[in-house]
Amino acid sequence: MTRYYLGVDGGGTNCRIRLADETLATLADAGGGRSNLQIDNGDPAYRSITEGTKEVFAKAGIDFAETKNTYACFGMAGGRLASARTDFEARDWPFAAVKVYDDIDIARAGAHGGEDGAVIIVGTGSAAMAIVKGQRHQCGGWGFHIGDQMSGAILGRELMRRTVEATDGLVSGSPLTEAVLARFGGTIDAIMDWSFPKEESHVVSGAGAPQTLLGRAPAEFGALMPLFFEYFEKGDAVAKELMELELSYIDNYVRWFKARGVEKMAAVGGFGTRLYPLMIARYGEFIVTPKHEPLHGAVILAKQNFAA
Repeated sequence: MTRYYLGVDGGGTNCRIRLADETLATLADAGGGRSNLQIDNGDPAYRSITEGTKEVFAKAGIDFAETKNTYACFGMAGGRLASARTDFEARDWPFAAVKVYDDIDIARAGAHGGEDGAVIIVGTGSAAMAIVKGQRHQCGGWGFHIGDQMSGAILGRELMRRTVEATDGLVSGSPLTEAVLARFGGTIDAIMDWSFPKEESHVVSGAGAPQTLLGRAPAEFGALMPLFFEYFEKGDAVAKELMELELSYIDNYVRWFKARGVEKMAAVGGFGTRLYPLMIARYGEFIVTPKHEPLHGAVILAKQNFAA
């Protein structure tokens, strides 16, 4: 009887699905819609994976009935809560077995080919996770408001703060801060106006002051990263200072990993990929490039969990 392995990389905007054979050779890929487990109790994710599974079997030219011989692994955004993963596993799936992970688990498995090692996700958000001798270690990833220190969103926010302070004359500026100021209208008033949401406010009971409902999204701060790198590559003084701040955050995670016996670390995410030359210079052979993408990490974990 032929066995198949199916992996899902489920994101807040869309999901990707891969069907592989027993050797983990890819048979077909398919896509689906938003797949964060925290959105509508996971219902959109369920629909996306269900429809995507039909598509991937059709693309591979394999009868959908073979799902009964297929072992699946999902790496899901919003999957940090164990209860969310357990509930999603318990849904009515056509597969022989299903295992649901947080999305960082499939990123780590892909980066290290299923072997021990650490990964940091450094994109709009950030998080860190490692496997050492079968032991799982995870930290960070608590979101823009209370965490995500390594992220492009946080660095973008710091860049805007530096721009405002430099314009006020409190700290030194640079061509980068001047470029940021110009992008947002040329005045601090314009930046402040941008930074406040335009939604109506409400009064929190007992607080006696209006409380805004929404703020600028992390991605809106992260959108400054191309401009940041443009000026960093020119040797801009403020860009260099902020890059050192970014690397100091990564230093914390590297120390945390090494204290737990980690011997190698990879980075994924658009921001993290651009940091590779600096990380290699800073941490040497501790830094490795990813072997596979997170989607294939899901396939690897499917086989590791359910190998015959």
